[in-house]
Amino acid sequence: MLFHLRLIIILLAFISHEHEAIANTYVAPITKHTDTPTPLYSIQIMSAWVNAHFLHKNFLIDIDAPFTWYDCIVDWNSLYTNNICPSCTGPVSCQEYQCTVVRTSYSYETPSCLPVTNTSTLPGWGDCTCPVNVVNPINGTCGQALLNYDTFAFNGTDGRNSFQDFFGVYPNAACAPSSMFESFPANVSGVMAFSTSQYAIPAYLFQPFNTTLALCLPSSLSANGVMFFGIGPYYFHPNSDVDLRSLLSYTPLLKYPDSFGYFIGVKSILVKGRSIDVSNSTTKLSTIEAYTILRSDIYKQLVHIFSVATMGILRARPVAPFDLCLKHRIGHSRVSLQVPSMVLRLEDGKKWRISSSNSMKQVTKDVACLAFVDGGATSEHGIVIGAFQMEDNFLMFDLVNSSLGFSSSLLRNKTSCANFNFTRY
Repeated sequence: MLFHLRLIIILLAFISHEHEAIANTYVAPITKHTDTPTPLYSIQIMSAWVNAHFLHKNFLIDIDAPFTWYDCIVDWNSLYTNNICPSCTGPVSCQEYQCTVVRTSYSYETPSCLPVTNTSTLPGWGDCTCPVNVVNPINGTCGQALLNYDTFAFNGTDGRNSFQDFFGVYPNAACAPSSMFESFPANVSGVMAFSTSQYAIPAYLFQPFNTTLALCLPSSLSANGVMFFGIGPYYFHPNSDVDLRSLLSYTPLLKYPDSFGYFIGVKSILVKGRSIDVSNSTTKLSTIEAYTILRSDIYKQLVHIFSVATMGILRARPVAPFDLCLKHRIGHSRVSLQVPSMVLRLEDGKKWRISSSNSMKQVTKDVACLAFVDGGATSEHGIVIGAFQMEDNFLMFDLVNSSLGFSSSLLRNKTSCANFNFTRY
């Protein structure tokens, strides 16, 4: 089936040749989920071709994961027959190069994982299949999955609309048992890796699509955000003549030992003229952590400074996991709470402004809380920038020049991450 799916994608690309010359980018919609203890975000991917249509699957977006894994079945017969098996993929033998490399250099690592053994076989398959460990990013449990050859597809875009064209990627992913997804949001049955790992999705894309990853997480539950793969341009309505790249400032992406994630250099956090020095800390970006996590010494300083800066606003009783909460009725817009903006002052002198829409979380109809979490005194990273602080911020990961482009809140420009036009041409 894998061969046939790839052939179909290639044929569809030729059929839709009128867009091929101008499509420099892939595009996929992002959904925000709140049916889990903390919000999570998924991307919708075309994953199988059945009855002349693609099936779609939703994967959690993980910019730190070493490889992609999801709820599927490994079936060697699907490689060579015409049997329709939408959830089946082709196995990787435990004797193959990919198996050894994924296990030794690109594996999930946690104390809860047991050593893998080459005991898995499939009926009619001469070699053992390749078991690998995977870790549930929601509850931290470890399980075993079977490494496979897979196919996913995305729509092309000119930056304004998505096209009917289909562009295929052929990664090594892994099939995990359904029990690994019981804690996931409804209709989400996989984890898609967008890290710097050689087994994450960007590494399987061809130029120019693999050079740039752009992420725009929605704050809305009723409208999709967007992820782009490629150099752009990127246009959101109602300002459909403004390329979002023109709104970006850039800072270097940094390496961190034994991590495939994305890191930036932050020197200090500024609130109303007062500064917190964080230059001796690492700063990581995460799409799995719902709110920005600060090491205890940084967190306590931020809460104190922000508390002083908002003395004129009535206090509310703290709502876990937050410690500083203010009176603010839900009838007001998300940007109407009059609290000072924060600024992350970066090592290269650039400033990432965090507006009230990304610093204050409305937790009840009349209470909003400072949406930062105490990570403890021994937190590995001084700062982990969470997804709430990224919502309605346009982030462009330039993987060639190893830099991060950031817009700060798009709401200041009268648009949002929910304003890409997914109408297909």
